[in-house]
Amino acid sequence: MTRREWAWASYDWANSAFPTVVSTFVIAAYFTRGIAPDPVSGQVMWGWMQALVGLSIGLLSPLLGAIADAGGRRRLMLLICTLLTALFTAGIWFARPEPGYAAWALLCVALATLCFELGTVFYNAMLPEATTRERLGRLSGIGWALGYAGGLACLVLCLALLVQPNPSFFGLDRDSAEHVRATALLVAAWLLIFAWPVLVFLPEKSASRTPWGIAATQGVAELLRLLRGLPRQRVIARFLLARLFYTDGLNVLFAFGAIYAAGVFGMGFEEILLFGIALNVTGGLGAFAGGWVEERLGARTTILCALLALMALGGGMLVVDSKSAFWVLGVLLGLFFGPAQAASRSLMAQLAPPAEIAAYFGLFALSGRATGFLGPAALALVTDLTKSQRAGMAVVILLLATGAAILASLPRTPPQGGQERVG
Repeated sequence: MTRREWAWASYDWANSAFPTVVSTFVIAAYFTRGIAPDPVSGQVMWGWMQALVGLSIGLLSPLLGAIADAGGRRRLMLLICTLLTALFTAGIWFARPEPGYAAWALLCVALATLCFELGTVFYNAMLPEATTRERLGRLSGIGWALGYAGGLACLVLCLALLVQPNPSFFGLDRDSAEHVRATALLVAAWLLIFAWPVLVFLPEKSASRTPWGIAATQGVAELLRLLRGLPRQRVIARFLLARLFYTDGLNVLFAFGAIYAAGVFGMGFEEILLFGIALNVTGGLGAFAGGWVEERLGARTTILCALLALMALGGGMLVVDSKSAFWVLGVLLGLFFGPAQAASRSLMAQLAPPAEIAAYFGLFALSGRATGFLGPAALALVTDLTKSQRAGMAVVILLLATGAAILASLPRTPPQGGQERVG
């Protein structure tokens, strides 16, 4: 790999610590169990916060992407988002385990999540500048694999150095949850330590710098033109629609997999954590291998194969009664998460016109957030009507199948850079 390729992929290693530690395993649990008045109200507050953040991301990401395109400042805007993500994440340290700190904790997590997600728009848009078109899939897969590895490594450090030691190695007060709050400081430091290569070794290809006011005006105009022209970009439009459904299915699987495992198979917290670690390991391996598979099969076919495998394995997990069988199927399932996600990113990079790539990655982010409420709502409705967790989780299969069906209508060889060849 070239230095530019390693510099780009290393950012996945750096930023994946945030969703792993803050959004999934540590800080989310700390808020609902330690800060909120009770777990039920904590889950409600956390859910509404995530919903508002998702709406903000959907509204801002296409606009800021268009402004970055117009102003030639993708790297600068990635730097700003990275610094703000680290700053707001570090602010979680001040959220003591008392209900009075709930608003502060939610504000810090919301702003950090918003900056994190917006940063991925500019980061993804830099992918074509890091490598050749022929190596887009491989590099995207390597980046996604490094992301799994980086998130897992940071989580292990949090548990080994901060959460589990009693007494603490650093004199942290467990009564005031300093050993948990300190994980936010570690994530902020992790991001700052490992994020710099992409900001140093991957400069903007365009040397022109449009003033911010003019860039904003041009960006708004570009976004409006892009949206008006999207119906004529039929391949891109169908891809974004397909991703809307299958990403919703993947998000539901991530969000409710632990709840399903606990309710149906009686898994405790430690076993669920081990299961999550196993999924991260196989997810990283799958993402790494998926890049080479994509070079041979193409991004569209790779995504389709991954979705079909996820549907088959996920369907098996819904009917088995043995916990060991559930474990085996779940670990195998992890192999196909990474290829589906990494190939989606590289396919977007192939389809988008180079001059508008950040704006299109803004729409890419929007397609992953716009209907984020539909999957959970459908799952809750089906579960309530049938009184069955298995039936509720079957919604995931339906969402994946819908996305796969739409994706299958795309041409086997995607058009390059907005040059439509529908067939």
